[in-house]
Formats: sequence, structure tokens, C-alpha cells
Amino acid sequence: MSPPDPAPTTRARYGVALWLCGLSAVLYLDRICMSQAVGPIQKEFGLSGMQMSYVMMAFSLAYGLFEVPTGRLGDKNGSRAVLTRVVVWWSAFTALTGACTGLVSLIVVRFLFGAGEAGAFPNAARVVSRWFPLDERGRVQGLMLASAQIGAVSAPAAAAQLIEAVGWRGAFVAFGLVGVAWAAGFWWWFRDDPAAHPGVNAAELAAIRGGGAATETDPGPVPWRAVFANRGILVLGLIMILASFYTYFFYSWFPKYLDDARGVPNVRAGWLASLVLGGSAVGMLFGGWLADRIPRWTTDAVRARRRLAVGCYLTAAGCMAAGTRCDDPVAMAGLFAAGMCAMHVTIPNWWSVAIPQCGRHVGALFGLMNGVGVVGALSSQWFVGAYSDWRERQGFEGRERWDPVFDVYTGVLVCGAVAWALYRWRPLDDPRNEA
Repeated sequence: MSPPDPAPTTRARYGVALWLCGLSAVLYLDRICMSQAVGPIQKEFGLSGMQMSYVMMAFSLAYGLFEVPTGRLGDKNGSRAVLTRVVVWWSAFTALTGACTGLVSLIVVRFLFGAGEAGAFPNAARVVSRWFPLDERGRVQGLMLASAQIGAVSAPAAAAQLIEAVGWRGAFVAFGLVGVAWAAGFWWWFRDDPAAHPGVNAAELAAIRGGGAATETDPGPVPWRAVFANRGILVLGLIMILASFYTYFFYSWFPKYLDDARGVPNVRAGWLASLVLGGSAVGMLFGGWLADRIPRWTTDAVRARRRLAVGCYLTAAGCMAAGTRCDDPVAMAGLFAAGMCAMHVTIPNWWSVAIPQCGRHVGALFGLMNGVGVVGALSSQWFVGAYSDWRERQGFEGRERWDPVFDVYTGVLVCGAVAWALYRWRPLDDPRNEA
């Protein structure tokens, strides 16, 4: 008598991928909706560009400060509890943004919003490392990061429509409710260990573990001395700083620029901002596809990823320089979208080298490398507000007041290409780093 056919492999990990995509989409939906509310908030409270910079910087500062501790908390206690807490917290303070009464309350609420959102991506990276084999991670990372950009794409247009319908205060309450729904469903469905999930059978567990997914619950103390001597980790952190400086213009100031410099009405500005961010979503998807295939095409995947990233950053710099000089706002937005697409092709490939380089400490060290991006985000948010106010005091208006900022952003993208050219991969768990 022949043995019975083995049960077909379950696909619970694909459900995990969907939850991570939802997390990323809600994260960026709640983060980017603020950019569309800058104009209405300034008008209601009489705030200057510099004062709005402080409001946006409050989020970025808190996000950077709490990224490593929250990532480390996930390493020790598991991502299920931490991600649920993260999403409930940031959703509450998204809604509470609508209750603010002036500059001080805006700064406090946005700081607490940033503290709550910190740790989302480090814990997502930890989930990816435990639930997916190596040859599937690039696609999952690409889908997850593309979903983040889809949330970002949706935010300007959705926020503009909601602000027109219910005002900026009601818009923040509506966005906050979306995250609460995600958190409740995730807590009910997800498990930190695939072996503990009722939807995972032995065949799927073997597929996950056979790909090298980590299983440690507490990896022990982080070797900080080795971390800060690791060239790969330091350069990846620098790349994230430069990438954040570039992207946070579009996350924070682009609708305001379209209004002040190009005379584009609020709803149309929302659609153009969504077009630009749509380029980043396409780049993430294509970058995730490439991330899985590069190791199949070459024996030196790190070199291939490095060369790809250099070309992408230089392409983005060229698109920004050309777009700035377009008189038609739609053509300008199209070139900016192409640049965002090119730069974001590199992000899943950044993840593909960052996760294995972190070794056992994915939550904490991914949090470190992702969290230092706050330096770029803060600098970008401060620079645009301070510079536009300064140019206004000099008597400049419209594009003469705003357009020179893009030369700085073009230079930053060139610096990003140089940083990628300098990158070398060295695993943290290399015994030479443990001395």
C-alpha cells in the first residue's frame, strides 16, 4: 500500500505579506496627509513657514529617537505586541492632530505621533526575516514598500478631498480610524513564530526555515562597539540620511510649493503630489522584483546592487534638475515622478543588504540604520521652511523664492550616488567584528 500523498503546502506567509502591506500603506497615509494640511493650518493659526517646519520636525525627531528602542523591544518581546501598540498609538495621535489649538499643541501632538510610529519598519523587517525564505524576501520587501508609497500616493488627493468636505480637523480623525482597524485585525491573526500559527503546516514551516529564517526570540546584547566600526552599517545609515532629505521635500512641502510658487489650487496640487509619489510606488515594485533576481544573474550581488543604485541616484538627480526648469506644472511633476521612481528602485535592494548585515539583531540595528534617516528628514523640513522665509524677506516671490532649493536637492542625490559607490558589505556577525 503506497503512503498517502503529503498535504499541500500552506500559504499563511502570504497573509503575513498582506498584513505588512497594509501596515506600510496606513503608515504613509497617516504620515503624508499632514503635507496637504500645511496651507489650511497656516491660515487658521497664522503660522510662518519656519513655524510649520518646527511642527513637521517634531514628528521626525521623535521618530528618530524612538526607532532603535522600539526595534530592540521587538527583538526581545516579539513584533506582534509591538506593532499593535505602534499602530494604535500613532493612530490616536493622528486623530488628535485635529484637536490642536495652535503651534505648541501641534508640536506636542506631532512629536508623540512620531514616537508612536517609530519602530514600525524595524519590526516589519524582523517579521520578514522570520516568516520568509531568503529567495522570497525581495518581492515581499518590494510589495511592502510599494504599499507604503501607495499610502503616500493616496494621502495628498484623499486629504485634499476630505479637507474640502469636512475641514482639516475632520480629515485627521478619519485617517486615524483606519489604523485602529488594522491593529485589531493584526493582533487577532498574526503570530511571531510561524510554528505557532494554526494556518502553517509542516511543509510551509520547512520552506520558511529552509531559507534561513531566524528563530531566536532574544538575540542577546547588541555588540555596539562592532556596530560603530562596521563600514557597511555606517554607509547604509548615510545613504538613508541622504534619501530621507530628498524624499521629505515631497512628504512635507511639495503641495505648499505648488500653491505658492506655481499657483496650483489645493485639490489639483493634491493630484500632482500623488502623481509624484506614484513614481516611488512603481520604483518600489520594480526594485523588489530586481532584488530577488539579482542573485540569480550574478555571483556578486552586492556589486550589482551598488552599481544599480549609483545609476538610479544619478538619474533622479537629472530628473530633478530638468523638472525644476519646466514651466508646465504637469511636466514638472512627471519628471519629479520619474526621479522618485529611479531613486526608490534602490530601497528594496537597500533592505536586501541591510537585513542580513544586521545578523541576529535585525530589530535594533535596522532601527538604527533606518532611524538615522531622521537627520535627513529634519534637515529637509527645516531647510525648506527657513530658506523660503529668508527668500521672502529678500523680496522674492513665486518661483524665484522657491526654485533655488531644488539645486540643493539635486546635489544631495549626487552625494547619494557617491555613498552607494563607497558601500561594501561586511556582516555584523563576522568574527573579525566581535573583538
